[in-house]
Amino acid sequence: MIATVRVLLADDHVPTRDDIRRSLESDARFEVCAEAGDAPAAIEAAVREAPDVCVLDVRMPGGGVAAAWEISTRLPQTKILMLTVSRDDTDLFASLRAGASGYLLKDMDPARLPDALGDVLNGEAALPPELVTRVIDEFRDRSPRRRAVLARGGYETLTSREWQVLDLLRQELTTAAIARRLVLSPVTVRSHVNSILRKVRAESREALLQDFEERG
Repeated sequence: MIATVRVLLADDHVPTRDDIRRSLESDARFEVCAEAGDAPAAIEAAVREAPDVCVLDVRMPGGGVAAAWEISTRLPQTKILMLTVSRDDTDLFASLRAGASGYLLKDMDPARLPDALGDVLNGEAALPPELVTRVIDEFRDRSPRRRAVLARGGYETLTSREWQVLDLLRQELTTAAIARRLVLSPVTVRSHVNSILRKVRAESREALLQDFEERG
């Protein structure tokens, strides 16, 4: 007998969660084991239930990307699929860096969702064709420049979490705002910022961002 795939759903819009649940549970392969309406609740439920896959809304309170970071760190065997209305490149790339194996849009045919989750569980990426091109362009055009920025002058490589903090700094978010977005304490955020400054030998946040833009 094939084991049922246990799924955690996290979205602050209850009707959307209901639609996703009905779509998944119409397929005998899937069972929704928990639901959540924000990032902290999603993380708590994931740690408690250890689901096979999490379906996370990008824009839910607390941030779906922040939830993806924590869940992928604590439960590396759990697959993560982002389901969102956002076609924004920032959300897409942040989600993939956070450990998501898929990024699907909510205007997709709901009947396709079970097969998309099946693809993710089989080790495949679930992305709409229009977003695949953006991912290819990102790696072709931007990744070499990012590596060169860090290598120049003996710079050290940033961790994935430090890259995420740096991305949010570039969006001019405050320490408190970054902490809320990533579901971290302000002290932890400041620690990451200080580590970034030390690694790239910048005297201040302002100098860091100016140097990054000039080199990037």
